[in-house]
Amino acid sequence: MSQQNIRNFCIIAHIDHGKSTLADRLIEFTQTVSKREMRDQILDSMDLERERGITIKAQSVKMNYRTDKGDYIYNLIDTPGHVDFSYEVSRAIAACEGALLVVDASQGVEAQTMANVNLALAHNLTIIPVINKIDLPAADPEKTKKEIENLIGIDCSDALLVSAKEGVGVKELLEAVHDRIPPPSGEENAPFRALVYDAKYDSYKGVVVYFRVFDGKINVGTKVKFLATGSVFEIIETGIFNPKPVQQKEISTGCVGYLCATIKEMGHVRIGDTIVHYESKNITPIPGFKEAKQMVFCGLYPVEANDFGELRNALEKLLLNDSSIHYVPENSVALGFGFRCGFLGLLHMEIVQERLEREYGLNLVTTAPNVVYQIQMKDGTEFEIDSPSKLPDPIKIEEIREPFVTTTMFLPKDYIGTVMSLCTDRRGSMKHMEYISEQRVSISFDLPLSEIIVDFYDKLKGRTKGYASLDYEHIGYRASEITRVDILVNAEPVDALSFLCHRETAERRGRSVIEKLRKLIPRHQFQIPLQAAIGAKIIARENIAPYRKDVLAKCYGGDITRKRKLLEKQKEGKLRMKMVGRVEIPQEAFMAVLSNEDE
Repeated sequence: MSQQNIRNFCIIAHIDHGKSTLADRLIEFTQTVSKREMRDQILDSMDLERERGITIKAQSVKMNYRTDKGDYIYNLIDTPGHVDFSYEVSRAIAACEGALLVVDASQGVEAQTMANVNLALAHNLTIIPVINKIDLPAADPEKTKKEIENLIGIDCSDALLVSAKEGVGVKELLEAVHDRIPPPSGEENAPFRALVYDAKYDSYKGVVVYFRVFDGKINVGTKVKFLATGSVFEIIETGIFNPKPVQQKEISTGCVGYLCATIKEMGHVRIGDTIVHYESKNITPIPGFKEAKQMVFCGLYPVEANDFGELRNALEKLLLNDSSIHYVPENSVALGFGFRCGFLGLLHMEIVQERLEREYGLNLVTTAPNVVYQIQMKDGTEFEIDSPSKLPDPIKIEEIREPFVTTTMFLPKDYIGTVMSLCTDRRGSMKHMEYISEQRVSISFDLPLSEIIVDFYDKLKGRTKGYASLDYEHIGYRASEITRVDILVNAEPVDALSFLCHRETAERRGRSVIEKLRKLIPRHQFQIPLQAAIGAKIIARENIAPYRKDVLAKCYGGDITRKRKLLEKQKEGKLRMKMVGRVEIPQEAFMAVLSNEDE
């Protein structure tokens, strides 16, 4: 098919604005999948996506569409909406020429709508505004159009009105795609160039590479080279997504597909790399993706020490499919050998942990997440730390800087006071406030990242009855009074439970953690003291009472000295147990450090 009849586009939107449902209707209308095989959210292939009702991985599908003007190939990529998966969105956008901007007609423009459309505009994509859910009683398409024009600056005079649930307006949307989105640029006769936008590991085929062809074409049997690694492989299988992989002998200019080339080692493939013919010389690489900046770090440890090698292999394979993960080996006195892992956010961390446990059969312990701090020493040296255990002696530290973010929230005007109170409690400073309409307002706050990664989103949703939306952008580091709170269990510091926080909240946070641990750590045969300390100063203490066997149960009267002798014997036994006792700490206890004090 002619390159002029190919269209590459993605769907971008805020969470729950109907991206995946709209993709279902497009697939149904073009009869890409038979009625027997069709199901809701067909592009959400992972069990986790279907269970949580969110898109985690960007998925592509090739659709054939016949019009009066000829036959067209539509390559569609459905993208996630959550802020933690914005890196997936940026990779999908790099493989497209256009984007469908889906906005809920009842909710209007939300925080992630703005974030995703800015990504698309930065890549010069043609944007088609789509007002979805017009069938809802609360839908107000005209008001939504005005919000898009005022906040984003896109002309909405020709915006499409759609109901993805009812299938209204789908034909007009498909017509608009070939009328408004340009065909892919590129020369079919030029040397082959393709961009790697994703990959996964298959037990039978090795590494499967997902790519978009920018110039030339590729066939089975061709030898290709990955520019970043210099690796050369012969292609044994190519294909397209329908949405399941379908083998095809040739992938031409402008198309999206996959290839298998018996690539056994994950290190040979990098996301954002350029693939060329192995004999090609002086080929300009395709601009890749900006490297993901990890915001949240935590320790991942196998419950069984023997599973350390399996955890390392699982992380290597997962890194192919999710290049925004970062990991380095680390050792904990309490938990043994594991990895310090970096993630884009807390939801990203939860998803990765669950994928490791489900897809690779691992049993893991996760430590409380924390952010990266910049340390400036008195001798002038500077470095970053991502773990409380790496904090140097406070006497030698000149300054500690913590990451700050600009947080943008969209919410009804009735909740302005409670949201401002929440932000100021989290050491935030107000930056901007603007009324989007008579009822809705946009508020921006500068906040420490450490204050929002844990339960800020839950508190925001709770205080606004679920109406608020949130997006944040990293703005750099600022000096703060940061201190380390050590948690001691049975007089021994447990490095995996220690945490860094602002000095003002250290005592309250330490007491809160100790109280939670007292409820979570099971009773033993000996008393367990729990302590929170800043340096040598104990700021909070709780005791877990021991089990006590009734040694006097068989004494029916008699001399008091016999009873006293039995009690003394029990006491001696407990003292011996205390000297050699090891305390069992459950997984829930390591996550007790997570939540801030009860508000």
